[in-house]
Amino acid sequence: MNKDLDHILQLAISLGTSDAHLISSNSIIVEDLLARKCIEPQCENYGLSFSCPPYVEGPASFRELIKTHPQALVIRLVIPSLMLLSWERIELGRVLHELVATVELEAKKMGYTNSSGFAGGSCKELFCQDHLNCRRIEENGPCRHPDLARPSMSGYGIDVFQLVKSCGWKTNLNQEDELDAENQLTWVAGLIMIG
Repeated sequence: MNKDLDHILQLAISLGTSDAHLISSNSIIVEDLLARKCIEPQCENYGLSFSCPPYVEGPASFRELIKTHPQALVIRLVIPSLMLLSWERIELGRVLHELVATVELEAKKMGYTNSSGFAGGSCKELFCQDHLNCRRIEENGPCRHPDLARPSMSGYGIDVFQLVKSCGWKTNLNQEDELDAENQLTWVAGLIMIG
């Protein structure tokens, strides 16, 4: 691994990710059917932000991105499962987007000027919930949070479970006999295409 990529990996770890791993972009699986899940059944955030369908370019665009970005950094946050069922999921989503954006911007500063970050969750819900509309959609204006908001991996058809497996990480973090919901763990992931 070259020193630049090691620096980017170490940065992700120092920012508090539970896991960070560099992979070959060729190992990222993109499925058209996964992107369609944003539409059928329609996600409650569909069409509300510029970083979600129908405003993202979709799987075909991401397949082209893989060709020009040979490396990718995957980050993961391990969290209590109940967090995703509470108001805390909003703060968690913000943290994930901020981590991805910070690593992406550092990669750009290091000369990887075409690096692109992707996260989970709608940026409208995470950053602009107090605004009626996404400024980029309604007014063709600037994003209110360009330093934080990143496109949704789902809208590009990225198979996030396979992405996590390609890093050698478990997708199920709980024991079969662990039934206590308060002790269950899950994860959320982000992706930075290095280019």
